[in-house]
Amino acid sequence: MSTHTTHPLPPATAVRALARARSSHWAALPILLAGTFMVVLDFFIVNVALGSIRSGLHASDGAIEWVVAGYALTSAVLLIPAGRAGDRHGRRRVFAIGLAAFTLASAGCGLAASPEQLVAARLVQGGAAAILMPTILSLIGVLYTGVDRARALSAYGMTMGLAAVSGQLIGGALVAVDPAGLGWRGVFLINLPIGVIALAGTRAFIPESRAPEAGRTDLAGTLLVTAGLTAIVLPLVEGRRHGWPLWTWLTLASAPVILAGFAAHQRRLGPTGGDPLLPAGLFAAPGLRIGLIAQLVFWCGQASFFLVLALYLQLGRGLSALSSGLVFSILAVTYLMTSVRAPALTERHGRRVLGAGALILASGHLVLLATVTEVGVQSSVFALAPGLALVGAGMGLGITPLATLILSGLRPEQAGATAGVLATMQNVGSALGVAVIGVVFFGAVPHGFGTAFAVSVAVLAALLIAVAGLSRLLPAPVRS
Repeated sequence: MSTHTTHPLPPATAVRALARARSSHWAALPILLAGTFMVVLDFFIVNVALGSIRSGLHASDGAIEWVVAGYALTSAVLLIPAGRAGDRHGRRRVFAIGLAAFTLASAGCGLAASPEQLVAARLVQGGAAAILMPTILSLIGVLYTGVDRARALSAYGMTMGLAAVSGQLIGGALVAVDPAGLGWRGVFLINLPIGVIALAGTRAFIPESRAPEAGRTDLAGTLLVTAGLTAIVLPLVEGRRHGWPLWTWLTLASAPVILAGFAAHQRRLGPTGGDPLLPAGLFAAPGLRIGLIAQLVFWCGQASFFLVLALYLQLGRGLSALSSGLVFSILAVTYLMTSVRAPALTERHGRRVLGAGALILASGHLVLLATVTEVGVQSSVFALAPGLALVGAGMGLGITPLATLILSGLRPEQAGATAGVLATMQNVGSALGVAVIGVVFFGAVPHGFGTAFAVSVAVLAALLIAVAGLSRLLPAPVRS
């Protein structure tokens, strides 16, 4: 009599199989980070090309402002609905749709023959960004757990910050070098090869996933949250240009009412068996509410700082787009130096890293304040280097731990909703910061660009001190 026995894989074969699985596991991350890089880069890179766009397309001031504001508007207001799309329809599928739409919209921007075509393409580009960002965070939350998730989130934060700090330099270089005679169009067409390569790898390396129970789309909730966020962002991006007319204040005042209606609708929908955009118990996660407030306040200071620094360098000091981009490289270097250490530091010291990063960033703003006040605009621009170095170092220690601490305890079924809310706080914070700091900066410009910049960074330092205080209320990251 013979006995049939099933033998386990030989040790060497098992090790190779495990290595292949782990390699495939991490192969998805560069594709996700490529999408992250493009979305954040396009928020900043366009600033240095606005002058060329104005002359090349004979665009009005209003059209130029909408090239920036349209992207911010559609990307901010569509994030929460887009965050649930991947849960229902498949996260890989929605990521691929968003990536393809963003790449095609970038081509539309680069090939635009009129200001109207460019603004329309930027609106589509912002909508595609709203699909991409929460889906990327959702995929990271599903594909990685424990320490691997912390590492993936750290890479996400580092990529996001790198895109922000390098946008001015990359844009300035493209405008100055003028490859193939593209001029300003190069700042949009640079996305095409990145997007095509990422799309090619999406099906091969990103596994499909979706929520176990995907209900019907909450249409009423989608309309309410979109209207509420539009009521916040639209007057902020349009108010200063129009002198803050009555409609901007009435629209802002309506936002809390609309969002309260959205919250009440979500509470009613859950017990009746519906599928709300924000699942019941989502905000019961430890520290999530505090984390979202910290996210909002922190990002109020990022886009706005890049804006006022660019205005100070180009209008106050008369630097070219490329020269001002080179100044930005000072903070880019220190950002890279600290951001590569941030994951290990966060794993070891948790929320204290975020607090330290916020305080270092605030100290950088205060050093810039003292420098500008003391030396004026006639001194060498290198006098700004110490303050910029501190700003970059603080960013590197702040961006990565913030996302890690908020999302480290995320359950897979909460991935899409939480990622949408987190990305929404980032974009609304950026729009709010640009609007408020823009009012502060331009209000002080009659006293000189140096004064306007100094007052602006003083306000930003105060915001970052508040983030340092909030960081003490966040939970420690989950370890495995």
